[in-house]
Amino acid sequence: MMKKTLAASVAVMMAAPVFADELVVYSSRADNLLKPIVAEYEKKTGTKIKLVSDKAGPLMEKMKAEGSNTPADVLITVDGGNLWQATQMGLLRPIQSATLKANIPAHLRDPKNQWYGLSVRARTIFYNTDKVKPAELSTYADLADPKWKGRLCLRTSGNVYNQSLVGTMIANQGAAKTEQIVKGWVNNLAVAPFANDTAMLEAIGAGRCDVGIANTYYYGRLMDKQPNLPIGIFFADQKAKGTHVNVSGAGVAKFSKHPAEAQKFIEWLSGSEAQNLFADLNHEYPANPKIKPDPKVAKWGSFKQDVINVSVAGSNQKRAVMLMRKAGYR
Repeated sequence: MMKKTLAASVAVMMAAPVFADELVVYSSRADNLLKPIVAEYEKKTGTKIKLVSDKAGPLMEKMKAEGSNTPADVLITVDGGNLWQATQMGLLRPIQSATLKANIPAHLRDPKNQWYGLSVRARTIFYNTDKVKPAELSTYADLADPKWKGRLCLRTSGNVYNQSLVGTMIANQGAAKTEQIVKGWVNNLAVAPFANDTAMLEAIGAGRCDVGIANTYYYGRLMDKQPNLPIGIFFADQKAKGTHVNVSGAGVAKFSKHPAEAQKFIEWLSGSEAQNLFADLNHEYPANPKIKPDPKVAKWGSFKQDVINVSVAGSNQKRAVMLMRKAGYR
């Protein structure tokens, strides 16, 4: 009788869900942007969160090498290209969540539900307000027009943000048209491409070039420090597909030991309690359309997003890189 009771107890213990005393979050998002959110979640739930931070590439390679032994429960990273790559590497598992589907629009999440966008950034046009009038601006393609010769600044093509923009352009306009546009950009460059968006925006503010393409949050950060710089924001392609957007997003690790609690954490991040915490610190837009952006961000104006699924940025990434090289964009 005692053996039967012991066996039954062991069976119940094995069938019972394992609750996490600690969730391990692998993140390529800056620690200073996540720590306030983590502190709030720990306070709310009592669950401790351990952050493991690195750049997206090394972090995903680490998860892949660890395989089923990984301690990771959640992966948070930036750009649809990186999130798509995580799915290709087999790092994430599908999440079946009515909450996430209700909170995050379809174009900002993985078609197979392996990751969900949590904040949005637009990659759009910026201009020197002393040299350019908004009426002169229209589309990404227009920046290839000879009227901008010697007036355009860009970040290097090796950056995933530009690869994602070009990958999306390929999906929308075809490779031939996109290559023509990128060649036009190269012909119009005022100086060699910059290593980052901030340096490029500073060059616009200093008058070294008149127009450029950058992520909106870099503009927000720069204007916090130097609000008098003569830089304006223009949302591209408003009469066509809309402005290219990308995301920071999260998924549950394929080999998470606590997948239910990992999912709950991501669901919480997508809701009203956390969306502003996640987005506002970095001058981003909440991915949840029911949540209003920070007033500083809202002042930039509303705009139409290109609603092509952001995973296209990843699936077209190799094509984009090859096209940019062929066009002479370094």
